[in-house]
Amino acid sequence: MQRARGGEFDGFVAARWSGLLHLARLLTGGDRHRAEDLLQESLVKLWFVWARVGEEAPEAYVRQVMARAAARSARRRWWGERPVEQVPEVALPGDVSAVVAERSRLETALAQLPPKQRAAVVLRYYQDLPDRQVAEVLGCPVGTARSHASRGVARLRQLLSDVIEPVG
Repeated sequence: MQRARGGEFDGFVAARWSGLLHLARLLTGGDRHRAEDLLQESLVKLWFVWARVGEEAPEAYVRQVMARAAARSARRRWWGERPVEQVPEVALPGDVSAVVAERSRLETALAQLPPKQRAAVVLRYYQDLPDRQVAEVLGCPVGTARSHASRGVARLRQLLSDVIEPVG
């Protein structure tokens, strides 16, 4: 019996790993290491309740655990520096790296949002969840979830519209 549950859990993790990791990365503001930690911690919690949740909605459970844990961990004051060896180059038009640069720009902007707004935007627009489910995951009323998403999108528009013009 335990082995069968383990196989189902392993299958779920194998099938959903990349999507959940991407969600975790968005929730952590683009920090891959924190995203991996967040996903691992969430999957450990899922393992302990797999017998109860596995047949119903394991992905919704993991999503809820990740959103709440990301909001809690974002309250920490300092996560450390992110050193780089050299300053990134400006992407050339038509270059494949332009897509990566734009995605990084979006992740940087998402990282500047408050945790609840970031979670609401990611769950609503990346995960395409209805307002009711976003509210359930965040543990707040539907109106509050809509407000978080609306304010988050407005702030993202403001952050992403500030284009820095090159000097020279």
